[in-house]
Amino acid sequence: MSTLPGKKRAPFIVIEGLDRSGKTTQTSKLHSRLTENGIDATLVKFPDRTTAIGKMIDSYLRSTSELDDHAIHLLFSANRWELATTIEKLLLAGTAVVCDRYAFSGIAFSASKVDSTGAPLLPFEWCRDPDVGLPAPDLVLFFDITPEKARERGGYGEERYEKEEMQLRVRNFFRRIGEEMDGEAQSAGGTRWISIDAGREREEVEHDVWGLVEPLVTRGVDGPVGKLWTKDP
Repeated sequence: MSTLPGKKRAPFIVIEGLDRSGKTTQTSKLHSRLTENGIDATLVKFPDRTTAIGKMIDSYLRSTSELDDHAIHLLFSANRWELATTIEKLLLAGTAVVCDRYAFSGIAFSASKVDSTGAPLLPFEWCRDPDVGLPAPDLVLFFDITPEKARERGGYGEERYEKEEMQLRVRNFFRRIGEEMDGEAQSAGGTRWISIDAGREREEVEHDVWGLVEPLVTRGVDGPVGKLWTKDP
């Protein structure tokens, strides 16, 4: 398998996106392509529905159980913290981590919840706070797709959050997060956030993803693993 040059570490790559944007398919394709090219890589998916916390989340998403909105948000965050140390160790050991959804999804979906009057149920800042200090990705690829286009794809609407009005609000919060991450990256060399048109053919999207990821995994990353929304390494 590949060896990174010098004392560089492996990159942490996150693919985010709206439901039915094709991100899970593309995340799996990317992981396969990396390993086929002799690059050490691990695939992580959030929520990880195999853990005790993940099973509670899975039941909630399938609408077979009910939980307070604050509680389910904290469970999503706890599910990510379960793997935080593992992710950091992999990166420092030279294994790239490819992640299907991360903290950004947790924030966007929870902040998009509204009551019967349309008022937000959970403040944006409150939604972000539990994930402060998680390992920061080096690259986030946001798969952007209109809810109308997503609805044309099979399986849309099967889970709790796959409703068009909800997806529109989620899309707006993703844009807000992306703009904030871009600002931080430009000022302090943080996470790079790139939007990809996910409404195109799979092969086109796959080509763009590889073009962005391949240079990063080949040259490696300098410095320690960053922390989300904190200036401390």
